[in-house]
Amino acid sequence: MSTRVAISVGDDFRFVAKMEDDAAPATCAAFRRLLPYTQRLVHCRWSGEGCWIPLGTFKIDVGAENSTSTPAPGELLWYPGGISETELLFPYGEVAFACRAGPLEGNHFLTIVDGMAQLPGVGRRVLYHGAHDIRFSLD
Repeated sequence: MSTRVAISVGDDFRFVAKMEDDAAPATCAAFRRLLPYTQRLVHCRWSGEGCWIPLGTFKIDVGAENSTSTPAPGELLWYPGGISETELLFPYGEVAFACRAGPLEGNHFLTIVDGMAQLPGVGRRVLYHGAHDIRFSLD
């Protein structure tokens, strides 16, 4: 059974996600150690209909696993750094994960299983009203 993670964005949006423990075990284990985890969610600059958490040089010491550059809405990616800074991608629509240097691939480690209908609302809110708090905790 996969670990379930509660995600809240601002005061209005709630999701439940499952960790992709079989496909991305190192990323899931590293992220689990961070929980509860609170950051700021901003809108993507390069990738399309997504939001992201820029993390600079922060490291969780994982390599590539279950990597993709085209996650579906609700398939969260952890990019461990390299070509670009470390970041967490929160796709709410069509995404081609990239940075100013070109395409990126991130580790798909969380999949939203409850609250999918709210994803476009998160995107619009962050796009038009700026950064929002996001919190991840065990469900």
